[in-house]
Order: sequence, then C-alpha cells, then structure tokens
Amino acid sequence: MEIDKSAEEDAWASEALHEHYAFSVDSGQSPLRIDKFLMSRIENATRNKIQQAAKAGSIFVNGKSVKSNYKVKGGDQVQVLLSHPPYENLLVAEALDIEVVYEDDYLAVVNKAAGMVVHPGHGNYSGTLLNGLLHHFEQLPKNSNERPGLVHRIDKDTSGLLVVARTETAMTHLAKQFFDKSSQRKYIALVWGDVQEAEGTIEGAIGRHPKNRLLMEVFPDNSQGKPAITHYKVLERFGYVTLVECQLETGRTHQIRAHMKHIGHTLFNDVRYGGDKVLKGTTFSKYKQFVENCFSFLQGQALHAQTLGFEHPHSKKYLQFEAPLPDSFQALIEKWRDYAKHKNL
Repeated sequence: MEIDKSAEEDAWASEALHEHYAFSVDSGQSPLRIDKFLMSRIENATRNKIQQAAKAGSIFVNGKSVKSNYKVKGGDQVQVLLSHPPYENLLVAEALDIEVVYEDDYLAVVNKAAGMVVHPGHGNYSGTLLNGLLHHFEQLPKNSNERPGLVHRIDKDTSGLLVVARTETAMTHLAKQFFDKSSQRKYIALVWGDVQEAEGTIEGAIGRHPKNRLLMEVFPDNSQGKPAITHYKVLERFGYVTLVECQLETGRTHQIRAHMKHIGHTLFNDVRYGGDKVLKGTTFSKYKQFVENCFSFLQGQALHAQTLGFEHPHSKKYLQFEAPLPDSFQALIEKWRDYAKHKNL
C-alpha cells in the first residue's frame, strides 16, 4: 500500500504550525482569488505579504496548502498558519507614557492618546496600551479574550477614556455594567454635513460589511449583526461640518463611525469610512486647501471618548470621569469655528 506523503507532510506541518487567522467563506461567495479575499479581512495586510505567505506554504484551504491564485468559493475553510505563535499571545510589558486619570486597588481609568492601539494584533505587536498597562500594573486579570485588564476598547485613532480592571471581581462587575448598558459613555465627534435635528437616536444592527470585512455595516432591518443604539446631540454647527455629542447605549465595533455614516454624516477625517475626502462644501481650490489643512490636525477620525461613568465594583459608588479634548482636536474646532464666522455660512 502506497502512503500519500504529501497528506502526511501536511498533517505534520499543521501540527507544528500556529493558527493566526481562520475564516469560513460565506455560501454565497463568488469565486475570488485568495490574496484578494484575505486583503479585505486582515488589517494592515498587503497583497505582497499575502503572496509571500502563500509562497511559503502558510495559507491553507480545507486543510491543504494553496497558492495565491487559488479562488475561494462558498464553504471553504481558510487558515493562515505560521511557525510562531501569534504575537498578541506574547504580551510584553513596556515602559510607555500612559496618562492614568484615576487608580485604586480595584481599577484604573486611563486617557488614551489618539494613534495608540489598545491591544496587540496583526501589524501592531508592541507599543500598545496593553503593553504599557502590564508595565504599570504588573498583575492584571484576564478577560474572556485573554487580554489582561481590558473591560472595553476604543479604536486606535480615537482618543479618550477607558476603564481597566485590576482584580477578577472588578473585571466581572465592570463587564456586567457594560453588558447591562448601565455604564455611561459619551463621545465628542466632528462630522461632515449640517446635522438637521438638534438631537436624535440612531437604531440599527451593526455587523461586518459583506464585502470588506474591515468595515462595519448598519442593517436597519436587524437581519444581520448585533443591535446597536446611539443617541446624538448637536453641540455646534459650522456649516459644512457639525460638532456632536454621541452617547452609546450599546458598544459595538465602530458603532459611532458606522451609525453616523449611515445617517449621512461620516466622521471628519475617518479614513476607513471615506471621511478623509471633501464630502461637503464648495468646489473652490482655496476651500479644498483649507480642508486638507484641517485633516493634518488629526491622525484619523475626529472622535474623542470624553465621559465615562460606572459603579465602583467595591464601594458601589457611582464614579464619573471627563477627559478634555486633545489640543489637536480643539485646534481643529477653532479652525472650523473661525472659517464659519468669516464665510457667513
């Protein structure tokens, strides 16, 4: 009896390899090259990197190694397997500059700078908030995703407040408040367009975009995704952009960014959702220059987690924290305020 050596080698290889990514291809997926398929699902991945991984035999479909020109189809199980464990599993404490707003034996509240990633992931293996927290606190409890101390997260380019649990009991108590919607989270955002209503509520389930998995999509009929509710209030109007306060009732990935885009008011300078283009205003080159200059104030979307309130897990007292707008965000507002004043918008 002849032994299938290639199958045997595949089995040995997968035993020695570590799974970094795994995707189940939707049944309705039309044939698509695997490098294109993975580019729309893995953050910071380039076609070149994916092709190199395929060349090295690191991309598997249904348990077999494939080339980069393989076309995925509905029902395929795609894996990226590498010889080292995922870097996010190798958490290293780093001495980073982190602004701790409050701390006691049970929890800490930090004011995260825009541009800092909350936890390690593909393309961001060091310099994250979590690396800094491990250095600052040494011992932190794990959450359900094995990420020490993290009760919730905010996007890389969003600045503002996060609560960190320092004990298992605090982790459970705080996580329950976020789940039960009893915590308070308010954000300040600069959005494109003149928001008509003085205040309002956006309801619509949020789930992964069917074509680009790095984006979130709103499903108003709640046919997909998870229920999401955002309350907003206009703070100041500048004609082509509006300053709003958003209060989260739920905490879905990219919730404010996806909800505001859904109602036609994409966040200013939100690269991923198209807010880094001139979406409102005049066609004059001088105006375009002004907007380009405004974009340079921020690393990404104009969004700041300003208010965070919750019940202390030990004392049971209600605590509320406020983080002032970063200087760059404040300067951006002043720039638009000045523009609106002199342009009679």
